[in-house]
Formats: sequence, C-alpha cells, structure tokens
Amino acid sequence: MKVALVHDYLNQFGGAERVLETLLEIFPEAPIYTLFYDQELLNGRFRDRTIKTSFLDKPFIRRHHRFFIPLMPKAAENLNLNEEYDLIISDSAGFGKGVSYKKGAHIAYLHTPLRYAWEPELYLETLFPKPLIKLVSPIIQYLRRWDKAAAQKPDIVLANSKFTAQKIKSFYERDAEVLYPPVDTEVFFPDKKRKKNRQNYFLAFGRIVHFKRFDLIVETFNELELPIKIIGSGPEEESVKRLIRSRHIEMIPEIKDESRLREIINGAEAVIFPQIEDFGLVAAESIACGTPVIAYKRGSVPEVVKDGKTGFIVNSIDKGVRAVKRIDEIKREDCRNFVEKNFTQEIMVSRYEELYYRLLKRLV
Repeated sequence: MKVALVHDYLNQFGGAERVLETLLEIFPEAPIYTLFYDQELLNGRFRDRTIKTSFLDKPFIRRHHRFFIPLMPKAAENLNLNEEYDLIISDSAGFGKGVSYKKGAHIAYLHTPLRYAWEPELYLETLFPKPLIKLVSPIIQYLRRWDKAAAQKPDIVLANSKFTAQKIKSFYERDAEVLYPPVDTEVFFPDKKRKKNRQNYFLAFGRIVHFKRFDLIVETFNELELPIKIIGSGPEEESVKRLIRSRHIEMIPEIKDESRLREIINGAEAVIFPQIEDFGLVAAESIACGTPVIAYKRGSVPEVVKDGKTGFIVNSIDKGVRAVKRIDEIKREDCRNFVEKNFTQEIMVSRYEELYYRLLKRLV
C-alpha cells in the first residue's frame, strides 16, 4: 500500500512536527506533502525525506508565512496527489486536510480546526490591531467556509484531545476519535539526581507567540519576585523581554539540545503553563520528566494535568505558585506512569495500525 503524509508547513518545530516524526517512523517510505519547507529553520530535520511543496515555497514566505494565509487554501488544493496513493494521512492544524486527490483513503489527524478562521480574535492579534480584525472579516469568512468544506474530505478524523474533538464537532459537525500525541519518553524522563539538582526556580518553555501567554507569566513573576527561566524563541520574543522588570526572570533562546532541555526541566520546582492549548505537549513532556505542572483550568489541561497527581490546576498563576509548598506531594513515579499509560509513541503506532486495517477492509 502506497502512503503519503501531508503536513501544513515546515518552518517551525513543535508538537505537530513531533507527531509527523512518529508518522515517519510508522511509514518510513512515505513522502511528505507540505506548503513550504525551511531546512535551516528546522535545523536540518526531515532533510533526508522526500518533500513535495506548493507554489508558496519561497524564502520570504517561509519566514513571514502568516501574511500569506489567504493564499494557503489554494496552495493546499494545488498539492494534487492524483491517483498515486492508497492511503493519505494529513497531520494538520489547518490546511493539510484540504489537499486534492482522486484515489485513496484519507485519515486526518487534527491538532485543531483552523485557528485563523474559527478563533480570529485570539490568533490574529499578533498580525492586526483588534479594530483591523473586523476589516479582514471577509477573509475570515472565506477561510471558515473553505475549512469546513475541507474537513468533510477525510474518511476518518482523529483529534489530539477531547477538547479538540469538541471543537471539531462544533465547527465541522463531524465526530472525531481521540488519539493523544506522543511524548518521546527516551528523551524526556526523570533524572535520578533530580532532588540534588533542584535549584529553586520555576520554568516556562515553548514558542514565544501571543497565545502562549508568556506576557502573563512575566507580569506575574514581576510581582512575585520569584526566579523563573523562560526558554523559547518566536515573533513575540522582543515584546516579552520589554515587559521584564524583575532581575529574577531569565529569558533563554530556544534550546535545540533536548538532553540539555531535559536537564533544565528536571531542575525546576514546577513548569508554569497558563495558555489555552488544544493538547499541550510542553506540559506532557514536563510530567514525563517527573516535574509538576501548574496550569490554568482551561483547554485540554484537565486531560494532561491531573490535579494533585501530576501537578496543580489553578485559576491564577500566583495561587499556583503558592501551591508550590505542596510540590513534594507529587510523586515522580506517578507522573511518569501517567505519561506511559497515555502519551507514548507505542500507543500511536498501535492505533494507526488498527486504523490501517480498518480502512483496508473498507477498500477490499
């Protein structure tokens, strides 16, 4: 059976790209169809794979892709797989599910419905002032119509969380099966010397973008005067730095060495996680290291953070930090066991094998 993998675009590395890596392990011969690919920004990841891109694959667009959102539906449709493949797997937070094909079963793994279409106030603030968002309303409506129509193409829809499945039901009027993204448990694990290495700091890490709410973390820790390391890079990096008033806040550029990142996670008292996430791989990776997570009770958080077991779910960051006095109640073994039961690559591989045979019976 010939298999093709479809991914929105490859100019950053996050949770969706980790899922793509797992899919490539399951289907090592499958080519990747994507709108554009920036090998430099991805530090050479995927360079040994067959990658087929769209007409948007230009250096300027790769670095400023958000300004070309209105062109992405057409670019996705122009990625035409024709009759070449028996199975198409799209790994998408937006446009990948809209590729064209004349043959083959289609499994869509959705990290979220297209954010710019369905939650524009939250996700377009980095591009436009709020008054201007109303002016681009016709584009938003176009994206919404296109996205809902594209979501009807797949034979099977998977969601990365129950929270995402609810949005898929609401926006697309489709039922989705839940399959959590995998955590690489060979990279993220508890350090045996963790207690000795704990250094009395908090931690936040990830891409520095508006909806991750690093601004809220900085503002809170400015008041609390407690030490925190913020690790990450992104379009909001400089604006977040300008908010820092406390000498106890340290911003560190994105760490590509995963063993070094694991060491820092293991040394933290807790990881701060205030954003609304469709899954929240940062939280899951932290828990895999045995480090508790202090998170807001919204989005997929209750699916990833079990209050009192793998961290604390709170209504505000300052209340969560005060709860750090209870951090020693969290057992590292409970954190690790929770991840191994719910968020491993083995679970994803097994599930895709089951879906593969389900579709194979349908095709025969």
